[in-house]
Amino acid sequence: MSEDTQRPIIVKRVKKHAGGHHGGAWKIAYADFVTAMMAFFLLMWLLGSASKGELNGIAEYFQTPLKVALMGGSGSGDSSSLVKGGGQDLTRTEGQMKKGEIREEKRVINLKAAEAEMARQEKVKLRDLKQRIERAIQDNPALRQYSNQMLLDITTEGLRIQIVDEYNRPMFSSGSAQLQPYSREILREIGKALNDMPNRLSISGHTDALAYSGGNKGYSNWELSADRANAARRELLGGGLGETRMLRVVGLSSAVLFDAANPLNPINRRISIIVMNKKTEESASKDGGTLESEAGPQAAPVAAAEEPAAEKSAEKPEVRSETDAAPIKH
Repeated sequence: MSEDTQRPIIVKRVKKHAGGHHGGAWKIAYADFVTAMMAFFLLMWLLGSASKGELNGIAEYFQTPLKVALMGGSGSGDSSSLVKGGGQDLTRTEGQMKKGEIREEKRVINLKAAEAEMARQEKVKLRDLKQRIERAIQDNPALRQYSNQMLLDITTEGLRIQIVDEYNRPMFSSGSAQLQPYSREILREIGKALNDMPNRLSISGHTDALAYSGGNKGYSNWELSADRANAARRELLGGGLGETRMLRVVGLSSAVLFDAANPLNPINRRISIIVMNKKTEESASKDGGTLESEAGPQAAPVAAAEEPAAEKSAEKPEVRSETDAAPIKH
């Protein structure tokens, strides 16, 4: 035999690997993962954008999936369902029905009862304010010694705070609207306490019945009481009270005496601050009241006439010293 016929035949088999070491199976797994994540985030978005009523409807459906098939209707919240709730609004806990099936009851509001309740709540707030002011006076050693000159009470108009004169301890300098230092401190403390209440204020000045000589023609108790009320207003603002809280500042002279039996009693010389209730505030806001329906159209304003010479000369009050006044005014 020849050498060619005795040579062994060697066959080489080469294994081919497609896609590297792991093949292409990882791509399928990754695609499944991305699809699952998209579905998850889509579910989270739907749940986040759904209302509470829709979520309750979905939960109810999965709790009783055969409810519609057994009881009829187009959905688990359908108004034909006999269960509590139903209708298109799944947030409702009472059964819904079409308009016209029953007559809707009209809601009647008792205005008098509502106003009485508001007045009661307002009175409670005013009592609390009264107690806070009384505590502030007792807690302040500088004010405690003047507690007898501060009178607080609840009236039909609201909370009334009166600062009165005592013998040898007046609020103002004799015969003037200049406040004593302790009077300024009292008014500023009251101004701080009144900041918590939204109610508007009325301030009135009062004098005793002791009149100036020639008071009818010149500077009299009317001007003095008005000036003192305005001086008290400025000190309340200095304590932090808002300007818009003031509704009325008046001088009443000796027309409203505290001690009518003794017109010359120093207690008649006082400043009265009223934290007005709603009813009093509305009444004070209507200067002169409202027109009656029977009165017809509002009258046209009267044309202004030329001011008489006598009134022009009385525009500026005459300046008087303590020695000119007879008797001496406190």
